[in-house]
Amino acid sequence: MPVLKPSDLLTLFFLALLSALALCSASGNQSWTRLVVTYAALALAVLAAAAYRTRVNPARRGFHLSVAVSVLTVALVFDSLGALIAGLQRATCDATLIAIDRALFGVHPTVWLERFADPRLTNLLQLAYLSYYFIPLALGIVLVVRGRFGAFEEVLFGILLCFYLSYLGYLLFPAIGPRFTLSQFQDASLQVPPFTAKIQETLNALEKNKTDAFPSGHSAVSLICLYYAWKVRERVLFALMVPAVAGLIVATVYLRYHYVIDVIAGIVLTAITVALAPWLRRLLSGALGQPREPGDNTAPR
Repeated sequence: MPVLKPSDLLTLFFLALLSALALCSASGNQSWTRLVVTYAALALAVLAAAAYRTRVNPARRGFHLSVAVSVLTVALVFDSLGALIAGLQRATCDATLIAIDRALFGVHPTVWLERFADPRLTNLLQLAYLSYYFIPLALGIVLVVRGRFGAFEEVLFGILLCFYLSYLGYLLFPAIGPRFTLSQFQDASLQVPPFTAKIQETLNALEKNKTDAFPSGHSAVSLICLYYAWKVRERVLFALMVPAVAGLIVATVYLRYHYVIDVIAGIVLTAITVALAPWLRRLLSGALGQPREPGDNTAPR
């Protein structure tokens, strides 16, 4: 029998929830069969990776496989959400989010920020936005290289929980964001250089789920990584991440990917994850018969 970890069980529960939602959407969703097959295949991959991790010696090879499966699951689930949301929701929440931003600031923030548009600033903030894909990776690599596998398991669980909670937000409150809904109010383009334009085109092509504005997952996941870098006392990495995360949060609005309320919701989601992750991890550890959390230098299993 495979020895499961709390992160494995968290992922299996989330995949089961998505499968149930796909089944519920079957009457109006032609993609429901593909979705259920995708989620079932990912669940089998999690179990297979756990079985391999349990059996192999040295265990580190199995550890790396499990991490790879977790990353693949996060990516493929995100990719599937567009079809799932389309089967569950008939309208987006953009009008409400626009109204909230307008009530808070008296303007459309993305339109107001036009006055600061400059190719050099756009370039810099696009790079900051891209750092989202490298921040979790950098934190994980540092912990693994230092042999801090117990800390890595804690961080992995928290990051996965943050991703999954943000995905639930997309399902409950689908929104496509100001780059689509407020384009008619924008008087000026962001004056992006060709290289930056190519990056944006690539991101748009890869992002098959377009209803992922609320909450801002970029803000939430980056902030949870920043929190864990501080919590596990990786001070140099924390110092390097601070300007990247700050720039990323500004970029989400400046580059017109998010409303400000999306970012506020992302910050709240980070706080919820920080509060919920330790309790939920202990609960799942107990359910797996693992009452004691591993220490920093526990070898991967």
